[in-house]
Amino acid sequence: MFSKRPRRLLRYWSEPRCCRFWCWPRRERCADIPSDLGQASNAGQHQKRRNPPGASQKGRLAASLARCSPVKGMRLTRSLPSAPSDFYARLTPVSQQSPNPRSIASQLILLFTLAATLLLACGLGVFYWIVVRHAFAEDNAVLADKVDGLQTSFEQRGGFAAIAAEIDAAGSRQRAPFMVRVLDPAGATIGQTTGMETLLPVNIFPPVASRETAAPSEHRVAGKLFALTTRHALAGGQQFTMQVAQDRSSDEQVERKFGILVLVVLSGSILASILIAIPVTRRGLRPLEEMKRSLERIGPTHLNERVAPANWPRELQPMAIAFDEMLKRLDDSFTRLSQFSADLAHELRTPIANMLGEAQVALLRDRNSAEYRETIESTIGECERLSGIVDNLLFVARADAASEPVERKRFDARAAVEKIAAFYETIAEDRHVAINCSGQGQISADPALFERAVGNLVDNALRFTPENGSIQIALAERAKDFEVAVSDNGSGIAPEHLPRVFDRFYRAESSRGSDGAGLGLALVKSIVDLHGGTARIQSEIDHGTTVSLTFPKGA
Repeated sequence: MFSKRPRRLLRYWSEPRCCRFWCWPRRERCADIPSDLGQASNAGQHQKRRNPPGASQKGRLAASLARCSPVKGMRLTRSLPSAPSDFYARLTPVSQQSPNPRSIASQLILLFTLAATLLLACGLGVFYWIVVRHAFAEDNAVLADKVDGLQTSFEQRGGFAAIAAEIDAAGSRQRAPFMVRVLDPAGATIGQTTGMETLLPVNIFPPVASRETAAPSEHRVAGKLFALTTRHALAGGQQFTMQVAQDRSSDEQVERKFGILVLVVLSGSILASILIAIPVTRRGLRPLEEMKRSLERIGPTHLNERVAPANWPRELQPMAIAFDEMLKRLDDSFTRLSQFSADLAHELRTPIANMLGEAQVALLRDRNSAEYRETIESTIGECERLSGIVDNLLFVARADAASEPVERKRFDARAAVEKIAAFYETIAEDRHVAINCSGQGQISADPALFERAVGNLVDNALRFTPENGSIQIALAERAKDFEVAVSDNGSGIAPEHLPRVFDRFYRAESSRGSDGAGLGLALVKSIVDLHGGTARIQSEIDHGTTVSLTFPKGA
């Protein structure tokens, strides 16, 4: 059973929290969690009546977490265990769930294979076209020579009788490379190769308009390919016609087999390119594997190690440099986080120890009301100090996480700084310190945040300015921005401390005895960052310090 104390604390932290210049919104409440965890409330009993008798407490707990989860778009990726020690479940954004990532090695192999296939296909295609074209030209040349020989024999050796023997010899062959037909001037057939009348009729040959050889035309019949041409020949004062057919079936088969050979060579080349691309890609990606092993050795306790860009290929050197820079930032962040934790513990330990010691001393014996009142007032002072530290921490954290711009207003900067100077005038007079203001202009900023930033700078200057010193607040309006500079003639800051003065809880050794917690300049830096400006500090030992805030001009 849970007590009512968690509910009261939960209601307390759900109330609005405010500071001087910043209002914190109400947090979301999850007050039904204790009831779901085991407290028998009315809502819990009503939920039990709605659920079936066998419903487990884990189901109700998962439903409560789903209702109270402030992160939208998230879901539980692991069921809730029964053991209280394994209560927390891992949350994974649904939008980040994606299929298996693509492999660089597979992409390189695929691209290499595609490129090799394209080049081989183009090369073999051009080679095939040249070979076929050459064979076609050779066949045409052989056909032309054959027709020229027949025409010469017909015209110079007595007409048809001179070529009759060649026609009969061609017909006697089982597969004649040429078939010849001779037509008289009337178009009647004088003689022809045996079987030609059925395969190649007279009317399928191209006509001849002159004595020149006509371009051969192709004709396919009975599974054979023939090249046909026609030539005129003169004999005995008469014009005869010779029709010659060249059987190119064997050439066509050679071309087909050559094409198959080209495809086989292309397929084998593609397979060979794949087999070559695999080890080449693995060898090329080997430095990535070595870099992975180098990075796996780096842990939270070895952030000072580096990848050493000079030892990697030129393509990986930018990545190695980026990793080294990231490790440097992580190392610096871990160092600052450790220092922040130590400083925070130091700042909280002192007031808590003071309150505990005073309370224990007060309880050692009976005291009068005045002594108890003094103890209570001292405790209240320490609590106020703790409250100030917490408020400042919340302010800086809220400023770092702010996603919306501040509400800018244009106002008179001189009037604002004079108001701040008047607020600290009493303290300055007690310490015999003069606060002077110079310059003027209109600034575009959040008035409350501007007053808090400049007020913190003046407060810091008062702490470290000696008696009869002076503090100068200078305003300067420029074309693109507005600068506020707060200067003092105090003890100054050593150069080795200047890079870290804007860190949270960081204080130079000379300021450890002051009342501050080391959050003033960090708060100022956060306010300037909210406005998109910059904060700079210049200091010299025994000559004073100047902090300059630059606010960009609004649109």
